[in-house]
Amino acid sequence: MTLRVTSCRDRDVWDRTVVTSGGHPLQLWGWGELKSRYAWSADRLLVHDGDRLVGCAQVLYRRLPPPLKSLAYVPRGPVAEEADRAAVLTALADHVKRERGSVALSIEPDWAEPASPLPKAVSDEEVAAIEAAPPTGWLQQVAAAGFSRSANTGLIPRTLIVDLTPDEDDLLAAFSSSTRQNVRKSFRAKDVRFGEVTTDADLEQVLAINRETGKRAGFAVHDDGYHRAIRDLMGERSQLLAAWEGDEVVAFVWLVVSDTTAFELYGGVSPRGMKLRLNYGLKFHAMKHVKAQGVSRYDFNGLLNDGISDFKRQFAKHEDLLIGTWDKPLSPLYPVFASALPKVRHALKRGIPAAKQKVAAQRARLGGR
Repeated sequence: MTLRVTSCRDRDVWDRTVVTSGGHPLQLWGWGELKSRYAWSADRLLVHDGDRLVGCAQVLYRRLPPPLKSLAYVPRGPVAEEADRAAVLTALADHVKRERGSVALSIEPDWAEPASPLPKAVSDEEVAAIEAAPPTGWLQQVAAAGFSRSANTGLIPRTLIVDLTPDEDDLLAAFSSSTRQNVRKSFRAKDVRFGEVTTDADLEQVLAINRETGKRAGFAVHDDGYHRAIRDLMGERSQLLAAWEGDEVVAFVWLVVSDTTAFELYGGVSPRGMKLRLNYGLKFHAMKHVKAQGVSRYDFNGLLNDGISDFKRQFAKHEDLLIGTWDKPLSPLYPVFASALPKVRHALKRGIPAAKQKVAAQRARLGGR
């Protein structure tokens, strides 16, 4: 197979290619535009075998200090059929090395481990054993193409992906019994409604809940401008759903949606929403909302050992494991880069909340200005 890689510069052509190929929403044009506002640049690559399209990838480039040049990163991509994956990855890596000179091509595809799905609440040790095992099947071909697993993970591979093709009663049946009760209770709550956020005033309430949820759970959140850019740049592919009690937003879930997959970016709930269990009803409403559009997969976007993940696990009887992060070194300097990256990421994760606290303290000293 002799493959040809070309750039696509037409948004409509690109998005049509991604959705007709069953691609992930993080491979849509708008996501690349969003990341291009925040230290990345995007290139959309089509891979052909003669006249046949065999793959595509939205590649994000992050500039690195000399002499490293850049990191090439593909979030939830490339898009390729199983039989073509290794060849597509080889063609993409060759193109990136030739055109950009990047230190590595790092991929985090929407491809399941051969052992997935897994039992609910499978142990960390069992997951680690799966990830440490020698690759089998088509993953052997990916490894033979020069890619290997990397611990420098951005998107969490352990997740929950709900199949939306069964009817609503069957979807509910997969929930835990207490979750089903909370869903039904939330739909019966007085003066409560579920729907899509369409006004700036309601968006402001969502962003306030998001900040408070991050503070409560101990994780950093993007600034408000970043979230508004998601709405603006993703267009109809950004779907922000909420629960209201009267005029007050008390819970939200923010999705990006392709033709096949709804991917949770963020979610949050106010203390009042928690008391009413409206985050349960909203989650089921979100599933029904995208199911009505023909979407067949609902991805909860990552499971950890925390309270938020315990909440997510109540909506299915299984877990899913994607193949995670795989890197192909494209430079002799890759070992230096790979050893430094975890330290940089750790510093950033600690530094963002500290910086936010410092800014808040300065504002307080200045009277809230």
